[in-house]
Amino acid sequence: MHPQYARRLHKTVRRLVPDSDVRFLLSESGSAKGAAMVTAVAYRLADQSRQIIQTLEELQLTTEQLLEVKKRMKIEIQNGLSKSTQEIATVKMLPTFVQSTPDGSENGDFLALDLGGTNFRVLLVKIRSGKRRTVEMNNKIYAIPMEVMQGTGEELFDHIVQCISDFLDYMGMKNTRSPLGFTFSFPCQQTSLDAGVLVTWTKGFKATSCEGEDVVGLLRDAIRRREEFDLDVVAIVNDTVGTMMTCAYEEPTCEVGLIAGTGSNACYMEEMKNIEMIEGDEGRMCVNMEWGAFGDNGCLDDMRTEYDRTVDDLSLNPGKQRYEKMCSGMYLGEIVRNILIDLTRKGFLFRGQISETLKTRGIFETKYLSQIESDRLALLQGQIHSATLGTGTAPVTTVS
Repeated sequence: MHPQYARRLHKTVRRLVPDSDVRFLLSESGSAKGAAMVTAVAYRLADQSRQIIQTLEELQLTTEQLLEVKKRMKIEIQNGLSKSTQEIATVKMLPTFVQSTPDGSENGDFLALDLGGTNFRVLLVKIRSGKRRTVEMNNKIYAIPMEVMQGTGEELFDHIVQCISDFLDYMGMKNTRSPLGFTFSFPCQQTSLDAGVLVTWTKGFKATSCEGEDVVGLLRDAIRRREEFDLDVVAIVNDTVGTMMTCAYEEPTCEVGLIAGTGSNACYMEEMKNIEMIEGDEGRMCVNMEWGAFGDNGCLDDMRTEYDRTVDDLSLNPGKQRYEKMCSGMYLGEIVRNILIDLTRKGFLFRGQISETLKTRGIFETKYLSQIESDRLALLQGQIHSATLGTGTAPVTTVS
């Protein structure tokens, strides 16, 4: 293309399309160099593709690796059940003192508390037995501010009791002494159905003067401080146990509870003869596995990626709950954010430019993963959001 002709053509195009951003470049031996350019680009893309595959391979577990995880988990389960190794076990296999699943004859009105994340629920559950069994629930959800989650234990339990007070007012039940079950979704060493010592906080909680204490006692103390109402705290229940019992009411053969939410955990009905920490060989008891700590002794180190290690190192409890940090809702978004940063640094995303937004810890929430996976529209929204996390600039087209 002659330079003068290119200038005239450019001027004409600008008049016809004033908002266009088109430039004409003079090609020198275009057709000859073009073949070499195509080859060079193909080599670059092939090399980039190999690097991407190599990066993603680390995130894909083979069947053999999964079976190895299963094998290691079984060893930790046996350590947790055995009296001689329980002290060093990472999967604690905590007795819950729940010795039976529902049989359908349960009846009455019960209050329930559910504490396990940034939200706290208070419920009134009305269970009616008979030929037409029914379960009616009323509940309210209350937020737990970060400063309360990471403040003092007294502040946390006073906040919980404040929420209970509001709910009792809402239901008109201030003057009734109702039986209450406390779903407490943190590792507890139970000594009875209504007593549980908090082993360690997880999921972002750090309230002081709680670890090593009976949380039912802390709740009762906070109720007494309030001096407004009284409650009969009958049971402290892990959320896995609550999940199993709810499902067992509908399906009597259900004997496993699994949590795949903010955290990750499981429970199941175990033969008493296998639970060496509890005396007696007759019957069965539900065991709270607390498998979130699986790998805290290093047995999963060869399975962890650099992204898992980064998220763990920057968490509130580094080195703890490693298995949970590899798969639960509280951490998946942050793992993906670190993957996006790494892929961007390698030039695979966002033209290699990391935005300040993407550098912000916690900015990529786990709910985005669910939205992306849910349907085609959500996938499109995820792509648009990814573009926003990138440089935020539109590409400039060059026509030659």
